[in-house]
Amino acid sequence: MTKGAICSAILICAALAAAAPGPAGRSGAEYSLPLGVCDWTIGKSGDPAAFELAAKLMLDGVQVSLVPKDDSLALADPALRRVFIDAARNARIPIASFALGDLNAVPLKSDPRAERWLAKAIDVAAAMSVKVILVPFFGKADLRNDPSGTDAVVAALKRLAPAAEAKGVVLALESYLSAGDHLKILDRVGSPAVRVYYDVANSQDAGLPILDEIRMLGPRIVEVHAKDTKGLYGQGSMDFPSVLKALREIGYKGWFVLEGTELPLGIEKSVRYDVDYLRMIFGGMGPSLQRAPK
Repeated sequence: MTKGAICSAILICAALAAAAPGPAGRSGAEYSLPLGVCDWTIGKSGDPAAFELAAKLMLDGVQVSLVPKDDSLALADPALRRVFIDAARNARIPIASFALGDLNAVPLKSDPRAERWLAKAIDVAAAMSVKVILVPFFGKADLRNDPSGTDAVVAALKRLAPAAEAKGVVLALESYLSAGDHLKILDRVGSPAVRVYYDVANSQDAGLPILDEIRMLGPRIVEVHAKDTKGLYGQGSMDFPSVLKALREIGYKGWFVLEGTELPLGIEKSVRYDVDYLRMIFGGMGPSLQRAPK
C-alpha cells in the first residue's frame, strides 16, 4: 500500500468513527444504493470519457449532461448517441440519468428555448432508455418568491408531461424550494412524469430540515444527489448515516449520485475518497456486481 493510500484509509476510518451510527444503525449495511456521479463533477461534462473514469473510480453509473445545440440537443444526433452507448457498454457503466444544466441560465419560466430543449430531451431519453431528466431551477431560474415564474413553469410542465408519460420518462425538478413548495407544483401539474430530484445539500444550504424533507416528499423523490459543500464526505457537515436512515424509511431504491463540490485532493482522489466513504456507510457494491459482461 502506498503512503497516499495509507493516509486515505486513515482519514476514512477517522471519519467513520466520528459518524458511526452505533449498533442500531448497523442495518444500514443491509441497504445498498447504486452510486453514480455527475459527469461535470469529474470534469467530463457532456463527454463520453466520463464512463471510463467512473469505472476507474469504482462508481456504478454516470449522470450525463445534455448539451444544447441551437434549438435542439447534441444527443439528438443518432451517431453521437451511439458513441455514448458504446462508451457506456465498454466501461460497463450505465447512464443513471440526464441533466439539462443550461436551464439555470435559460429558464423554463421565461425562455421558450427551455421548453423546446426539454421536449427534445424526452425524445433523446426514450431513444437511449434513460428514465430520468434533471430539470434544475437555480440562478436565473430560481423559483423562490416568484409566483408568476412558478405559474409559467407549471404551465410548461403540463404541456410536456403527456409526452414524458407516454415515453416512460420522468422530469425531475431540483431547486432550493421546500418539500411543501415542490409538492404544490407537482400537485398542480398532476402527472406521475413530474417528480423531485432531491439534493441533500440544497436543503441544507436553504436552511431546511433535510430528514423531514425526505420523509415529506417520500415516493415523489425519483433520484438523489449526494453532496457536502463543507468538505470530503464524512469530514464535512452532512450527516450521511442519518440521510441513509431517512431514505430507507421511505423505501427509496434509486441512484445516489455524487455531486460533491469540495475536491481538496483533486478530482480523482477526492471522488474516490467520497465513494469509499459511502460504500462503508451504505454497504455493498450496488449494481456494479451485476454489470453485463463486455
